[in-house]
Amino acid sequence: MTHPYIPNAEPGVRAEMLAAIGAESVEEFYADIPAELRLGRQLELPAPFVAEQDLIRHMDGLFGRNRQGLSFLGHGCYPHHVPAVCDEVNSRSEFLTAYAGEPYEDHGRFQALFEYVSMMGELLEMDVVNVPTYDGFQASGTALRMAARYTKRNKVLISGAVSADKLSKLRDFLSPDIAIELAPVAADGEIGEVAIDGTYAAIYLETPNVYGVVETRGKELAELAHAHGALLVVSADPISLGVLAPPSAYGADIVCGDIQSLGMHQSFGGGHAGFIATQDHEPLVAEFPSRLFGIAPTKVPGEYGFGDVYYDRTSFALREEGKEWVGTAAALWGITAGVYLALMGPNGMRELGETVLARTRYAMDALGDLVLHRDAIHFREFAIRVPDAQALLDGLLAKDIFGGVRLDDTTVLVCVTERHSIEDIDRLAAAVKEVLA
Repeated sequence: MTHPYIPNAEPGVRAEMLAAIGAESVEEFYADIPAELRLGRQLELPAPFVAEQDLIRHMDGLFGRNRQGLSFLGHGCYPHHVPAVCDEVNSRSEFLTAYAGEPYEDHGRFQALFEYVSMMGELLEMDVVNVPTYDGFQASGTALRMAARYTKRNKVLISGAVSADKLSKLRDFLSPDIAIELAPVAADGEIGEVAIDGTYAAIYLETPNVYGVVETRGKELAELAHAHGALLVVSADPISLGVLAPPSAYGADIVCGDIQSLGMHQSFGGGHAGFIATQDHEPLVAEFPSRLFGIAPTKVPGEYGFGDVYYDRTSFALREEGKEWVGTAAALWGITAGVYLALMGPNGMRELGETVLARTRYAMDALGDLVLHRDAIHFREFAIRVPDAQALLDGLLAKDIFGGVRLDDTTVLVCVTERHSIEDIDRLAAAVKEVLA
């Protein structure tokens, strides 16, 4: 039906759009979406509010349903401390709307993003870092597509120790022209023994992986990939790089990930932004579909300007001829992460990483024999095996503890950051023992 606020809802326009793509109906257009993921009914929306105060009252009621408690939730969105200056800077009016667009006079935003990519490059020990993509999932998918275009191959080997959500998104992002093969997970939680041949574009590794395990075979995998003309693509959380070697140190060709841990609140699942980084190797840099910011002297001696570099390779310049379309940018979160990195500095990042490592190990020791992969190095997360994962989480919630994320019927992923005190961890361990008893 026609709706005044939904573009292209008029039946004639809709029919014209369907004809252009060769579909007879909207249902046919969405045929590849599984039936269980479709709503199949109208949205249950409240009646329209006629006054602003009615809407405020309704929203206050929704917010009032939120529960407060001690949280050990992670699994892709992490409860790291957010310094007050991060919120102060990213709420300034000149940055708050830093979405995308081309306000060429906006040199302050351009410089802020240049400073962000410069600090990320230093942290990652890489030459080129993009302006943030929508999230880390998109960054991983794009990194793998870059590898496929660079090698002119259409198959990738992905570690099985990635989250189900990310794997689902990678399948969406890489289909239908890039095939995914999953590598096994070894008993210690790291990637298992793998073999590739000359048909693979890349090996994809995450560290820390979905179990919080730090992968230690990066150099070996880089050598394996390079021996067959493939690339090593590594997804890493930048907050771990104060204590862990950057993937470039062991041969990664493309590094990607999410910057949510660098000064962003969890905020009901966000915010998120993705980064992609490479060395300054022009054929590989040419495969970046997203924007790259640089610095250049102006005609005024001693003055510099900031903005896009190598713009003609982007989908913004090439439009329908682009190698890959990049949609939503997350410039505001890039600026936020830049503030965080500038505040922390190398010493702060190292101290933070050491704290997280120590708290993670303390929590693993406190939960003892429940912990999987106990001999592996963990950063921030670890998995525990229990008789009934949901029953444990329900029991902990009754004690105002969000105990972790259920991975399957018997596995719970626990997240510990610098925000968790020793007393918090002791409280979790005692509560787990009570519930299991």
